[in-house]
Amino acid sequence: MSARPKLRLVVLISGRGSNLQAILDQAASGELPVAIAAVISNRPGVQGLERARQAGVPASELDHRQFPDRPAFEAALIELIDRHRPDLVVLAGFMRVLTPRFTDHYLGRLLNIHPSLLPKFRGLHTHERAIAAGETEHGASIHFVTAELDGGPVIVQARVPVLPGDDPDTLAARVLEQEHRLYPQAIRWFAEGRLHLKGEQVWFDGRPLPGPLRLADVIDGL
Repeated sequence: MSARPKLRLVVLISGRGSNLQAILDQAASGELPVAIAAVISNRPGVQGLERARQAGVPASELDHRQFPDRPAFEAALIELIDRHRPDLVVLAGFMRVLTPRFTDHYLGRLLNIHPSLLPKFRGLHTHERAIAAGETEHGASIHFVTAELDGGPVIVQARVPVLPGDDPDTLAARVLEQEHRLYPQAIRWFAEGRLHLKGEQVWFDGRPLPGPLRLADVIDGL
């Protein structure tokens, strides 16, 4: 029986590429059955592009500031992504609001990581907001991307405690450590054919998920 071909992956970034590095490392070690076809940044010269180049992955810049409006930028971005024939596109710190034209084009094969336990704290400054709200638990979520900002169906979450004396930086560091475990896991499921979006419902191992998976449960052998 022939092995399943590696999933073709395109990663979109806007900054340092911390989650990108976790994906690159697991792809290089063989833990993640993907071929990273390209890394694309909407901001020139960011650290994530250098991370990709050091890993031998094609890295491209598409500066959104060079386009007259969001639709023009997204049209160029879609053209660039589709040159690489991706099976899956992942947003790894890609800091652009996407229009329905873009999200519909990749519906069911577009993932995002968000630093909160969605649906709590959509948008920016999640760590500050979690502390200000008096939360005792915080974390990160992987979700399918839809036209609703940070509103697509959630696949899996990792949770961390909010400790007495936490500030946004200490909490962010604790969440980021979990993000580096969370994103490769979700990509692996997709690559293995275990994860799908059907309508507005996440399906996992052939059945609809009643709610997000918890990373701790998965590690314990869910």
